[in-house]
Amino acid sequence: MTDATHSASQVSLPVNTPEIERLLPHRYPFLLVDRVVEFEKDKRVLAYKNVTCNDPFFTGHFPGHPVMPGVLVVEALAQAGGLLTQLSRDPAELGKDTFYLVKVDNAKFSRMVVPGDKLELEVELKRRIRNMAQYVGVARVDGEQVACAEILCAAARD
Repeated sequence: MTDATHSASQVSLPVNTPEIERLLPHRYPFLLVDRVVEFEKDKRVLAYKNVTCNDPFFTGHFPGHPVMPGVLVVEALAQAGGLLTQLSRDPAELGKDTFYLVKVDNAKFSRMVVPGDKLELEVELKRRIRNMAQYVGVARVDGEQVACAEILCAAARD
């Protein structure tokens, strides 16, 4: 997707890593979204992360029984929410501010995420208030919910 094709009304799917890196400030090892496959402006996004044994957090969480930390599943949902916001914006507004995770409510974890899983991240915009956005996110593996949370992010001008 190029600047010419990136408008809130016309997003070229899938959105791959180079474009994600243009939209979010995160970089390896903390960029936790690999691809956006569905997008509805100001409504919802469906993205995913391929979880591999090479992800650096598995070194210590837990040796011999690797499990993706739940806080990183929530962070992946927050990043997907950030992509929803960025993809919905006027391209002229991109890069003027950075969104930060400021609150997580009602986080629930129902299954472990392990190497080999494709972590699906579905995030809906619940509401937008001034410089903040509230999202509801559900993470799934093979169609089964593994985690969910309500997430609040706030923008700060760079």
